[in-house]
Amino acid sequence: MNDTKKPSRRDFLKGSTAAVAGTALAGSLSIARSAHAQGGNELKVALIGCGGRGTGAAGNCLGSIDNVKMVAVADAFEDRAKGVANGLKKKFKDKVDIPDDRIFVGFDAYQKAIDCGVDVVLMATPPGFRPIHYKAAIDAGKHVFMEKPCCVDAPGFRSLMESNKKADEKGLKVVVGLQKRHQDSYIEGIKKIQDGEIGDFMFSRVYWNSSGVWGRGRKPEQTEMEYQMRNWYYFVWLCGDHICEQHVHNLDIGNWVKGEHPVEANGMGGREVRKGKDHGQIFDHHFIEFTYPDGTKMYSQCRHIPGCWRAVTEFVHGTKGVCDCQSGRNQRSPFDQEHIDLIDAIRNDKPCNDGWYGATSSFTAVLGRMATYSGKVVKWDEAVEKGPDEMPQKYAFDADPPVMPDENGNYPVPVPGLYKPY
Repeated sequence: MNDTKKPSRRDFLKGSTAAVAGTALAGSLSIARSAHAQGGNELKVALIGCGGRGTGAAGNCLGSIDNVKMVAVADAFEDRAKGVANGLKKKFKDKVDIPDDRIFVGFDAYQKAIDCGVDVVLMATPPGFRPIHYKAAIDAGKHVFMEKPCCVDAPGFRSLMESNKKADEKGLKVVVGLQKRHQDSYIEGIKKIQDGEIGDFMFSRVYWNSSGVWGRGRKPEQTEMEYQMRNWYYFVWLCGDHICEQHVHNLDIGNWVKGEHPVEANGMGGREVRKGKDHGQIFDHHFIEFTYPDGTKMYSQCRHIPGCWRAVTEFVHGTKGVCDCQSGRNQRSPFDQEHIDLIDAIRNDKPCNDGWYGATSSFTAVLGRMATYSGKVVKWDEAVEKGPDEMPQKYAFDADPPVMPDENGNYPVPVPGLYKPY
């Protein structure tokens, strides 16, 4: 892509060739899918981000693949880094070699982990940091597994697309934690849809409606930066809002079915029950109508409100019927399979760069958030070019984050009609 500020639909589809190859890899026969989980030269792995998902990703990698070794961990917080290192040593024993001098702590810990002689980097920090860490890993020539979402703003998206190009140029392999792309039931279901079993595409419906997630209260000794990073889910610069952090899975399915990303979004949302000081600035519900280049729609709901209808699923409506995007049975956990597919691609030099659809589906979520926060129709190309930078000017625990509380401890919340998307 020559113009990283305005990736075109043609560029997206061209870049998606590697993503399709990764999907084809995941969709091969189950015996072939597991054959290369074993054998090959030992690969050294580093984990960046030692929270729950990072711990899970490390376990998926070490537990499903032979001849890999975890040799370093990195996190902004010492308690997280040491806790995960000790836990992995106990559980996986000889597959872990993490001495104290390879337990890296602080805002620069990611670079130290990347530079300590590893082959593969697992990235699972709060998503705001993902473009920075991904760029560093690709620049250093490392293969990457990165959790979703991959960005929370337009500058992050542009950075991802540049790093994706470099990854392809260097022959590096990239898998994104949109695990449904590596899940048999989804691979089979979407193939049926794309083969025309329900006729021509009319529209899709995608949902992530649940009661919500954890929250962490403030401790007196914490700086504002530490508090926000510990309670990262509730701040846009760290999480992107729950439309990005969770609903990206369902939006990615909609994009997968269409083979492209939307060109505009129109939506509404707000805060009905999540209004406390520890709820930061994000909404608790979003509804978005996404429009694709051919004028067809994806209707999107995500909600974090207890006592309401719960649904985490996707449906496609065609001229001959309606289809759940899942079909068939899973041969293996997709959380394991995505790591198996990555290592298989590394050891056998197969095309694999999920970074393309990881970036575009992540920015689809950002586009939706910009629409709900503003109450306006937001165009993809304008959002990519003009969308605000949500990240801090300085990364330090004594620095101010990009959003600060008022004298009563409340954070500024976007107001539709007043919030400007760009």
